[in-house]
Amino acid sequence: MNILVTGAAGYIGGRMVEILCQKDWVKTVVGTDIKPANQKFSKYQFIKRDILESMDDIIGQNKIDTVVHTAYVLPPIHDKKQMEDINKGGTRNVLDACVKAGIKQILYTSSTTAYGFYPNNDSPLTEGSPLRGNDDFTYAKNKKEIESILRGFISGHPDITVTIVRPCFVVGPGFKNPMAEHLKKKIVMLPSKTLPWQFVHEDDLVNVMALLLEKRMGGEFNVTAEGTLSFSEMVKTLGNTRVPLPWWLLYPLNNLSWFLRLSFITRFPSPAMRMMINPWIASSEKLVRQTGYQFMFNSRQAFESFAMSSNK
Repeated sequence: MNILVTGAAGYIGGRMVEILCQKDWVKTVVGTDIKPANQKFSKYQFIKRDILESMDDIIGQNKIDTVVHTAYVLPPIHDKKQMEDINKGGTRNVLDACVKAGIKQILYTSSTTAYGFYPNNDSPLTEGSPLRGNDDFTYAKNKKEIESILRGFISGHPDITVTIVRPCFVVGPGFKNPMAEHLKKKIVMLPSKTLPWQFVHEDDLVNVMALLLEKRMGGEFNVTAEGTLSFSEMVKTLGNTRVPLPWWLLYPLNNLSWFLRLSFITRFPSPAMRMMINPWIASSEKLVRQTGYQFMFNSRQAFESFAMSSNK
């Protein structure tokens, strides 16, 4: 296979480049991003390219037959329109290039946030559960909307294998998103009433993605580890102190801090905090049944891996 990885300088994109370059069934790997990806592998070349720019030349000149689309604005930004243009417009741009080139398989990294965080979610969520990503949280909204784009693409292009992976919160030594930075504060302000979260280790996620590429398996797959972890346990594992605040106080306080760009207090808008009080638990039963994959880490072990790397 000749594989293109978009978002190659990102968390999951970078890990995918690494693991794909180790596979004997992969001939070449090309990575694109707007910032440099400094990885060095004999099979790998990096090309600086905005996800909104044409990919036709890259795909054609490198005889790409498989695309792993991980490019996405993950940390919330204040310009919602720009975030949506990049996330949805970039996906459409990649899909158009794939059609022109006759790509065999597209693997897209979605998220279980596409299901949304509601008190009446299915428990557990399965691939058949409705996608209700919260409209007031751009990340979840865009994940839901991109999957809608992909459903239309699949119906119009049945000759292309489309694979959608929906991981829960991904953790491990590379976990560096705004939630990670928040939990690493010595004093961690959190809602007084929270429910446990589900995690998956970064190694498990990229191994699953590589397996689905090797087997040329299409479809939608939740990628979630067994078990959950409470916020008290998370903060304690990191050696920090949790400060529980009532929702009526924390929500406007966080909202004001986000508006004023006080990043030392918060790096995400208040709607994101609903994930802490209405989290979602998804099942990987379909993935395990169809591929036989055995997870190396449960949720607790995955988070502890992140904590160990943070304390070094």
